[in-house]
Amino acid sequence: MNVLENIKLAIGNVRSNLLRSMLTMLIIAFGVMALVGILTAIDSILSSMTNNFSGLGANSFSIIQKNVGFRGHPDGKRRIPGPPISFEQAMMLVEKNKLPTKIAVFATASSSEKVIYGDKSTNPEISILGINEHYLDVNALNIKAGRPFSSTEYQHGVNVCIIGNDIVKRLFSNRPQSAIDRDISIGGKKFRIVGVMEEQGSSMTSNLDKQIEIPLLTQKKLYGFQDQSYSIGISTPVKMNLDDAIDYTTGLFRNIRRLKAGVDNDFEVQQADAIMKILEDNSSTLRIATIGIGLITLLGAAIGLMNIMLVSVTERTREIGIRKALGATRNNILVQFLVEAIVICQIGGLLGIFFGILAGNSIALILKGGFIIPWGWIILGIVTCVIVGLISGIYPAMKASRLDPVESLRYE
Repeated sequence: MNVLENIKLAIGNVRSNLLRSMLTMLIIAFGVMALVGILTAIDSILSSMTNNFSGLGANSFSIIQKNVGFRGHPDGKRRIPGPPISFEQAMMLVEKNKLPTKIAVFATASSSEKVIYGDKSTNPEISILGINEHYLDVNALNIKAGRPFSSTEYQHGVNVCIIGNDIVKRLFSNRPQSAIDRDISIGGKKFRIVGVMEEQGSSMTSNLDKQIEIPLLTQKKLYGFQDQSYSIGISTPVKMNLDDAIDYTTGLFRNIRRLKAGVDNDFEVQQADAIMKILEDNSSTLRIATIGIGLITLLGAAIGLMNIMLVSVTERTREIGIRKALGATRNNILVQFLVEAIVICQIGGLLGIFFGILAGNSIALILKGGFIIPWGWIILGIVTCVIVGLISGIYPAMKASRLDPVESLRYE
């Protein structure tokens, strides 16, 4: 009997014991769904965040307030934020910098503003960001309609703004050009629109399409508060050595912060790839926990499948005797029951993989991730189900193959 005939026979036996087989398949499907679903969600979110950070470019880095960025705390202790980066310190870095680098200075003015134009308004979920003249270039952002801020608008802190794509859809019927030179109200403050950003999409950390940029000085005058911290992004020319630029800028900023020799930095210098490395390191623990939970669930399913196969061997003792009397060898019987166990596992596994991909991507989309097909986890799920089938089926299969044909034919 070849493998195909064994598979057909296994499917027939599954149908004859449908309820028992379905219960086992559901347990297996649940374990695989949990395994594949959570791992898919993690990969989808990380992929989205990688794409989001890739806009910073390979030759860029940032300076931020210490202990407020993307950093896990392995010892479980909460880190105390370092001293804020003041507006004056950030501007001093721009002025004293002697390298051909572009330095972006920016700060969040508000993260939950309601924007009004005429009788239309957005939900109170719009973030306002104060930026300097290099912010768009450093972050590789483009304007779809209108223009960037002029030097005069930056220098005098004029109430002008550049709005995101979702705001155009909500207030201007998705017509970017019609938004230019219109006045909108942001938290009761009047601003004139001078530009509209290209659609950027969203990620777990931000949604640039629901963001409004204003000149940095405008942000300081209207939204600034004591101890507010500003962030700094630096991009270097392609031919410049990034490590040299980081060393120079770090030393310059240490002088601005008046740090003595031998004293650790009271600010953080981060690269886009370093941020992703931190995120990946932090997600590894979650991956290990997910695999552990999935394997424990599959262990329970394996025990259930073994019981079902043992019951099946008992119920089919006479059938086994007849097959042996007709010439079936021990190996034939062994393979038949092993294939049956693997078929049950694979049906449950494929169901679990399908629903796991749907569940994982649904979670990722809710958290602003993207849709992915996790081929690695699909292969892992299939291989795991084969192993579970072999482990749970080997003992019942060996028991069936060792049955004496004469005694089996007498079994009632």
